[in-house]
Amino acid sequence: MANSMGSLFIGESGIKTSQNALNATANNFANVDTKGYVRERVLQEDKHYDTFKRSVAIGPAQSGLGVSIGDVIHARDIFLDKTFRTQSGRSGFYSTTYEAISEAETLFQELQGTAFQEVLDSEESSFWVAFQEFAKDPSDRANQNLVIEKAGLFASRSKAVYNGLKTYQSNLNQQISDAMDEIYEIGEAIRELNINIMRIEAGGVETAMDLRDQRDLLLDELAVYGNVSCKELSNGIVKVNFEGVPLVDELRVYQMGKQIDKETGFITPYWPQLSNTEKGEYYKVYDVSAEISTAKKNDIGSLKALVLARGYKNANYMDLQGVSMDEYDATLGNSVMMNVEAELDMLVHTIVKSINDLFAPNIKSDTAITGTDENGNAVSFPPGTLILDSENCCVGADEKLPPQELFVRTGCSRYTTVNGDDGKTYYVYNEEDPSDTAMQYTIGSIKVNPELLESESKLPAFSQRGKDDDLPVAYKLGEALAELWNQDSMFLSPHDTTPCTFSEFYAKMTGELVTLGNVFGSTARGLEGTVLATDNARQQVIGVSSDEELTNMIKFQNAYNASSRFINVISEMIETIIYRMG
Repeated sequence: MANSMGSLFIGESGIKTSQNALNATANNFANVDTKGYVRERVLQEDKHYDTFKRSVAIGPAQSGLGVSIGDVIHARDIFLDKTFRTQSGRSGFYSTTYEAISEAETLFQELQGTAFQEVLDSEESSFWVAFQEFAKDPSDRANQNLVIEKAGLFASRSKAVYNGLKTYQSNLNQQISDAMDEIYEIGEAIRELNINIMRIEAGGVETAMDLRDQRDLLLDELAVYGNVSCKELSNGIVKVNFEGVPLVDELRVYQMGKQIDKETGFITPYWPQLSNTEKGEYYKVYDVSAEISTAKKNDIGSLKALVLARGYKNANYMDLQGVSMDEYDATLGNSVMMNVEAELDMLVHTIVKSINDLFAPNIKSDTAITGTDENGNAVSFPPGTLILDSENCCVGADEKLPPQELFVRTGCSRYTTVNGDDGKTYYVYNEEDPSDTAMQYTIGSIKVNPELLESESKLPAFSQRGKDDDLPVAYKLGEALAELWNQDSMFLSPHDTTPCTFSEFYAKMTGELVTLGNVFGSTARGLEGTVLATDNARQQVIGVSSDEELTNMIKFQNAYNASSRFINVISEMIETIIYRMG
């Protein structure tokens, strides 16, 4: 075809190729603002050569047969894609955690118009001030009323913060459920695109550019939720792993299961395909006990951040009291809400228990106690059982034993009255039950003693009547109560065992929260910048540049015009030959 007529085909190939290249350029221009669009690049290639001398198969004298479109490809950089998705996942983790920390901070700052610290130890009208006044004259009804009033305010503010934390945990739980649903929907969309891409590209003729753009955009969205890796097969299908476990393969999408706690309703994500739920064996998506660090590459994904921030239950002081450092790190350490709940409850528990132990002090029995309780049931207690120090305790104006405690538990009274076989009356202390929150001095189970709300005079304010038949005012009790705020009776956590007062504990607790918020906030902001910078670098590759496309348009237009001119020249040559030789 390397003759005059064949030359027309060469010109035609130039026109067609230039036209197709112009079409690709026009498509790039049209999608300059389309989210997820990747610019198309036209790869041109020359057609097979034709040998002038027909007597040989191959020779040095050859003529080209024109140009064709070799391929239209995406301008992508897989390394930038991987970096972008990893950093997006890390950004999702830190920003989500920072939101949870900020919410916890907000709950402490302002409640019903009064910050929690003002209720605890402000110098004007706090719980601490009430005991300062009580110490001046415990027998004064106004001082007794003030203690009871501030006790009620302290309990209500504590409950308000704690319930706010629990409510936000429920909010986080719903976000976890929504995120899991969204992940599945993204997986389904990727699977459908996989099928369509495979069908379109099966003939090896067409490339499903738009569908590939949509799939890559979905992979970007998925990466925010967790650690995502993917591999494209030869048939165009992309297999996707989420947290190291298959999410999308050639055939299906693996939906994460929702293991629901019956008590709290909290959802724990797990992989059904790797679990045996009939035996109660769940392959959980996340190991919440693992230390979080960039080095371990496990600080990725907003879903993981939500699970860790919420924790696996509503925590109280029992989750912090007597816990080793390793146990702490594996339970409370990674959970913002559980840690704050446990620390707040530990503060309230210590304050409440310390006050009650002064109003109604206990000692250990020297001997075993046998007898009958107030219901007539036979009971027996071993030596060392905690009982009321009935000889040295203070009493209310009614002088009744046992004395009233300031705070009561909803699940039991402070003492069980035992009529001993030895003729004595014992008041056996009802120990806190680790398995029953109603029998613990915890925020959710305490309230101001109803007996004191009925009559403030029942508040222990007097020493027991002496030989001279008087009822001495319990000034030492008042002083001891006021002094509680100055005692180093607490420590924050297994990582901070420095003794501290109630106020210092609260300052450490909130200070730790603020510090953690600053760390996660600054990290989140830094990662936002990293994600933006990576995306900008990626856009240099995949994004549409108006200047570049304008240059390409001029280039392809000139090529089109040149091919048209070439055809005109060949046409004139053929016309001349026909007319002159005809």
